Amino acid sequence: MGLIDSHTHLDSFHRRGELAVTLQRARERGVDAMVTVGTDQEDWELYRLLAAEHAGVIYHTVGLHPCAVTADWATQVAALPACWQQTPAPVALGECGLDRFHLPAKDPVAAERLFAAQRAAFARQLEIAREISCPVVVHSRGAFAECVDLIDASGVDWSKVVFHCFAEGPAEMTVLCERGGWGSFTGILTYKNAAGVRAAAQVQGVERLMLETDAPYLTPVPHRGKPNEPGFVRHTAEFAAELFGVGYDELVAFTTRNVRAFYGLPATGPA
Repeated sequence: MGLIDSHTHLDSFHRRGELAVTLQRARERGVDAMVTVGTDQEDWELYRLLAAEHAGVIYHTVGLHPCAVTADWATQVAALPACWQQTPAPVALGECGLDRFHLPAKDPVAAERLFAAQRAAFARQLEIAREISCPVVVHSRGAFAECVDLIDASGVDWSKVVFHCFAEGPAEMTVLCERGGWGSFTGILTYKNAAGVRAAAQVQGVERLMLETDAPYLTPVPHRGKPNEPGFVRHTAEFAAELFGVGYDELVAFTTRNVRAFYGLPATGPA
């Protein structure tokens, strides 16, 4: 059984003509499949085509990232349901959510206006996810409580919600676990200054662990400082096996089972 990178962004690899070699390196590192995650309308169709070309290896999602919320957000979000009429269909809606970190710090009025738009866009995407009954990939940065409140209010099934790149602490993870939600962990897990993130992972437990790269960002040790890629999820998995005190193969079995179950992927990967 191989690993699955549960959250990556393949557009930059495609644009540079590096996707084939990137996929090959991932295979060589024991990564069987990956989920490439949409952030706005510009990448939705590309990711659908990549998923069609690499069936069983690449799966895709569609969503409007909070940092991509602009004046025309409602038009983009309105186009989301039609994506489920295409082949292959997305495996989730997202990433969507709230992000205070990238708001204009020097203009509080503009910041609050943007954050209000983020909230509206997130609420509408949650409504669509509830109607479709699909998984939701949540981006939360500096806005964990607000994200939880909006999900609670939406009526979305919490078992279909994953907070990707979980970078909060054990208290926040407890909130997710109490609701039946999921946290997915990036290479941050391997960073020396990330004790709180490691504690959060242990609260969730290895039995509910999901791993991701968020490539090309958040490269794990020992490649920190270099561009990330899907194959590097192996380093995070090796670190996690030591963190949880289990064998590598057992760790892979847990994470792969969880990702396949969450996204509704086939039980086995490509031949």
